Amino acid sequence: MFKFLKDKFSKFNQDAEGIADDAISDDHGKRIKENKLDELLWDLEVGLMESDVAVEVIEALKTQIKEELVGKRIKRGQDFQAAINHAIKNSLEKVLSTSILDFDDYIEKQEKPAVIMFVGVNGTGKTTAIAKIANRLQKQKKSIVLAAGDTFRAGAIEQLTIHSEKLGLKIIKHQAGSDAAAVAYDAIEHAKARFKDVVLIDTAGRMQTNTNLMDEMKKIKRIAQPDMIIFVGDSLAGNDAVEQASKFNEAVGIDAAILTKIDADAKGGAALSIAHAVGKPIIFVCTGQEYHQIEVFDSKWMIDRIFD
Repeated sequence: MFKFLKDKFSKFNQDAEGIADDAISDDHGKRIKENKLDELLWDLEVGLMESDVAVEVIEALKTQIKEELVGKRIKRGQDFQAAINHAIKNSLEKVLSTSILDFDDYIEKQEKPAVIMFVGVNGTGKTTAIAKIANRLQKQKKSIVLAAGDTFRAGAIEQLTIHSEKLGLKIIKHQAGSDAAAVAYDAIEHAKARFKDVVLIDTAGRMQTNTNLMDEMKKIKRIAQPDMIIFVGDSLAGNDAVEQASKFNEAVGIDAAILTKIDADAKGGAALSIAHAVGKPIIFVCTGQEYHQIEVFDSKWMIDRIFD
């Protein structure tokens, strides 16, 4: 996992010894020169671009690393590479910690039913991610209603129906081609009538550049008035996932993101970029196909996997 990023930061760390002054004072230790650091940061920038890290995130990371290291003296006897490694970890944590959201706590504080709307393009694993969230909420003794709002494809309705049957959940669905906003409305009314805790709304895997479909999603939002909109992105999509998140955020305003396929040797660029580029937290990552294979995301989770 994150092999590309591991390799890039490992190389940066290994080359770090070269940015110490040639003349080392017994009293002051090694001092880091800015021009030497700039050379290494350029190499790191190229490596991060290869890892699908967004340009604005690379710039933020370089700025943080320079603030951590320029002029810094490493005391004699202290491991220089360990100090560099520590500075990189601190910089990564600051970039990744743009915003934080505790999903479980958020749900607990909402009036019933809490309405969660999921958006994202086709093929990201959105419907499976919804099922994983439903399974997680079930384990917390929450009652759930699924809304098959992807009426654009009959297969999507069938897929969510299969998940509902496996999990023993109520699903509200209409025939393919029907009004997606009406499905969301009926699901919410059903949940209110039966005092359910949470409504999870699937939506069509609409391409972010399709204006008509984006307008339809705005209608779903207007009718459902969701408490939270979650973008589901494919970790393997790299910068495309960041661009998609930005477009969805412009259209309907996302509150958080879930990254899927994080286990499939993702380069790590999407995970590093989305939280910072969009200014919204990544709340979960999907690490496999099974319902339990979903992990709470935080900066330490990713940093531990890059530097293990």
